[in-house]
Amino acid sequence: MKYLAHLSALGLSDLPQVGGKNASLGELIGQFGSAGIEVPSGFALTVDAWRATLRRGGLDEWIAGRLKDLNTENLTVLRETATEIRARILETELSQDLRGEIAALLNEYSDGQPNAPFAVRSSATAEDLPEASFAGQQDTYLNVRGVDAVYDAVLGVYASAFNERAIAYRIHQGYAHADVAMSVGIQRMVESSRSGVMFTLDPESGFEGIVLINAGYGLGEAVVGGLINPDEYYVCKNQLAQGRRAVVRRLLGSKATRMVYSQGGGLDSHKVEQKEAQRYCLTRPEAEKLAHLALAIEAHYKKPMDIEWGIEGEGDDARFWILQARPETAGSKHSGRRIIKRYRLSQPGECILTGRSVGQKIASGRVRNIPSIDEMGKLRDGEILVADMTDPDWEPVMSRAGAIITDRGGRTCHAAIIARELGVPAVVGTVRGTGRLKDGDEVTVSCAEGDEGRIYSGLLPYEINENNIAELPNPGCDIMMNVGNPDRVFDFQNLPNNGVGLARLEFIINRTIGVHPAAILDPSTLEDGEMRQLQRRMVGYSDPREFYVQTLTEGIATLAIGFLGKPVIIRLSDFKSNEYARLLGGQHFEPREENPMLGFRGASRYIAESFQPCFEMECEALLRARSEMGLENIQIMVPFVRTLEEAQAVVELLGRNGLVRGENGLKLIMMCELPVNVLLAEDFLRYFDGYSIGSNDLTQLVLGLDRDSALVAHLFDEQNAAIKQMLEQVIKICRDSGKYIGICGQGPSDHPEFARWLLQSGISSLSLNPDTVLETWLHLCDES
Repeated sequence: MKYLAHLSALGLSDLPQVGGKNASLGELIGQFGSAGIEVPSGFALTVDAWRATLRRGGLDEWIAGRLKDLNTENLTVLRETATEIRARILETELSQDLRGEIAALLNEYSDGQPNAPFAVRSSATAEDLPEASFAGQQDTYLNVRGVDAVYDAVLGVYASAFNERAIAYRIHQGYAHADVAMSVGIQRMVESSRSGVMFTLDPESGFEGIVLINAGYGLGEAVVGGLINPDEYYVCKNQLAQGRRAVVRRLLGSKATRMVYSQGGGLDSHKVEQKEAQRYCLTRPEAEKLAHLALAIEAHYKKPMDIEWGIEGEGDDARFWILQARPETAGSKHSGRRIIKRYRLSQPGECILTGRSVGQKIASGRVRNIPSIDEMGKLRDGEILVADMTDPDWEPVMSRAGAIITDRGGRTCHAAIIARELGVPAVVGTVRGTGRLKDGDEVTVSCAEGDEGRIYSGLLPYEINENNIAELPNPGCDIMMNVGNPDRVFDFQNLPNNGVGLARLEFIINRTIGVHPAAILDPSTLEDGEMRQLQRRMVGYSDPREFYVQTLTEGIATLAIGFLGKPVIIRLSDFKSNEYARLLGGQHFEPREENPMLGFRGASRYIAESFQPCFEMECEALLRARSEMGLENIQIMVPFVRTLEEAQAVVELLGRNGLVRGENGLKLIMMCELPVNVLLAEDFLRYFDGYSIGSNDLTQLVLGLDRDSALVAHLFDEQNAAIKQMLEQVIKICRDSGKYIGICGQGPSDHPEFARWLLQSGISSLSLNPDTVLETWLHLCDES
């Protein structure tokens, strides 16, 4: 054939003739067809067909004249020019030869099915490249039925090469219009029951240890087009390769809409029933199977990939399809970076809205709430764009935005993709952003606090710190990090580090669960309003206990996979009674104590008969992460151990719950935060593999003061001579015993000179707050 080629006959070397998308589809079919990876069959119209069509009547020369010196900043002129060009293309007829070839192959791929559904997709020669995604620039037509409808769709694709967004994007990316040619891919449609997008890295941080899957019901347009807030699944590559349970984290999306075939062609939008929307749409085995497919594709292309997928059918009859695969263009730019920019709010503010964060930056400005695309020209440079959602038609003005906020969409939607390419922060899926934010409102958009993006009232000050981490010298001891928020792990792991010296379970419980463990075990104690809150929190789970244990497991596992090959020391929950009481239902179970800091906490709580069933849920979560998922870099730290009897009892209790010291390399570390821990260090260390100094509590208890009391807080000093004497003593005992000795208190993070003194005293590791790692590291090296 003169103008057409079977996708199965194509490969990446054919990109100049069939564009990035079709070349990639051909590569997938050719390389993976025999390996069980299913890709819908079809054919491509080469760029010769495009050029021949545009030459008819001198259309190509006329278009070049209309685009010469076009000012894309003048939206009115841009729109008029684009509309005129598209109209001329749509009035053009495909040649008889081309129509005949299309009809012949449509018949071949219809398998005898009258009006079989096809997808007609653009495939430009500058599309799906590693340096530019051209995401959604040209049109795609789905559920196209009948040869005449396919002819019209082909012309529609050709015309879409000259819509406003495509013209503007080419100019902004530095591509000459004449250098970009258009191919068209025509594929049999897959009627997916579930579908979505997956990346073979984390697109925000560039962390390459996971596969991120976004999923929704029905056809994939709902996810790709940002019409829904999808479910998210994080799958650990390392555990997947080992045949371990590999889904380390799940986030439930609202999935309010599904896209389905319309009887007359095209797609219809149907509401998803609430009961179905409140379930995860993929099982763990299904997510892991998709991740296996993603890894096979990544291994072939030898680069991070952005992959569209669909599942046809359910259960044992389900078929897993790969619909598209292209190089990932945003997160891969972070991978291996040596210059790190970190954004941080300088002061707290009033958070008025949350959603999914895109990027890791902060921006502030005045809101421009744009209810429809017809009004996008109102956006001014630096304003915060607020919209229900965006699609490629918005791109001519998106580069003006200081930040982007949408009601709908997940981290793979159009707004997210473009925000990453533009380098601006975006918060997507806020649900009520357009209703809450008004024109002229002054807001600060923060994507620097984890997966949850936050919009604050007012123009808050923020800091930007830039550091070069190339070839850092050895500081003389291990530099670890204090990490509580699993949302930040993939970002933090980019910093130079030797692992996590302190990860607080209470942070995960408070942030992601928010319910007292006793209320989880006995929900009948909750009042009606509290019960409704519990039900909202545990959406996606039928059993409160499973909600608690699995959510805790996922938080622990996320921390562990971010630092595979390095120790991650998880401290057992160290809530005080007043802090536990603030959790949902907590007031029904907690005693009122005059001084909770010295009360029912730490080891005393774990071994108490009244609390043991609650503590067993923590143990189960840790055991799942270590045993079922194989994350043996997890170590356990026990806080606030008052007596040797408590030390023995808590170690035995951990063992009865499957966490046996020394088994599968499990190390038990004890917090050294009481004077008795120093005085009887040799005795305590019989039960543990080392000490981690909690200098905050140790200082309070040695000096006999409450640092939260304004009357005596000025006396709090971790560098007091008495404190230093105790630290020297315990460091020597641990080193003489061949035991681990680190510090995870605040002092070394706040005072680099204190960190230097600890290094000189023989400390094995300093566990620092992430924002002080580089400063302290360089300080130690400068003086070494």
